[in-house]
Amino acid sequence: MSKVIIAKDLYAGYNNEMIIENGSFSVNSGDFVFLTGPSGSGKTTIIKHLYGELKAKRGYLNIGGFDMRKISRSKLTYLRRYIGIVFQDYKLIKEWNIEKNVKLPLMIAGVSEDVQQKKVLKLLSKVKLAHKADKFPYELSGGEQQRAAVIRAIINEPVLILADEPTGNLDDYSAKLVMDLFRFANELGITILIATHHLPQTFEVPYRHLHIENKKLYEVS
Repeated sequence: MSKVIIAKDLYAGYNNEMIIENGSFSVNSGDFVFLTGPSGSGKTTIIKHLYGELKAKRGYLNIGGFDMRKISRSKLTYLRRYIGIVFQDYKLIKEWNIEKNVKLPLMIAGVSEDVQQKKVLKLLSKVKLAHKADKFPYELSGGEQQRAAVIRAIINEPVLILADEPTGNLDDYSAKLVMDLFRFANELGITILIATHHLPQTFEVPYRHLHIENKKLYEVS
C-alpha cells in the first residue's frame, strides 16, 4: 500500500516556537484519518505543513513523493492540484455563485463544460444544495457554505483531502451531511485527513486516530 504522507522526526511550528516535536507518522493511500487535540495543540499547524504553507523546522515530511522541506514553488503548485483543502472559514469566492465556486477545480483542470455541469449538479444534490446553485455565499448559512466548500474540495477527485475543523461550527444536520460527503469521497479511494476537536460519536467507516498534545503527536489504537 503506497504512502501518501510520511513524517519522520518532524519539528514544526512558527518562528522559534515549536508546536510539534519529534513527530513521526504515515498515512496510506485510501486511509481515513482523524487528527484530534485540544485548542492550540497544533492541528492547524500540521494541516498547513501538509499543503506547504509552512515548512518544517527539522525532520522529514514527504507528501505524494515530494520532500516538503525542499519542494520548489512550481512543484508545490503541481502537487496542490492533487490535494483538496477544506478551511475553517470556507474561503468561497464572494463574487461567484455557488455553482461557479464548486466548479473552480474543474475549470483549472480544463474539464469540459458538460462534464463540469454533470458533476456539480450530482454533488450539490447529494448535500441538498442543488436548489441554491445560483445563490451567492452571503445568501447561504454557514452550514450550507461549508457543504459547498467540501464539494469543491472533492469534485476533482484529488488524491488527498485535508480538512481543518470542517464541522466545528455546524448544526447536527449540516455536520452529518458534511461527514457523509467525506465518507463518499473516501469510498472513491480518496485519502482523508480531518483535524477536529472531537471524534464523531457514530461513524461507519474504519478510521485511524492521530492525536496531538503537549507537542507530541501519536497514534491512538
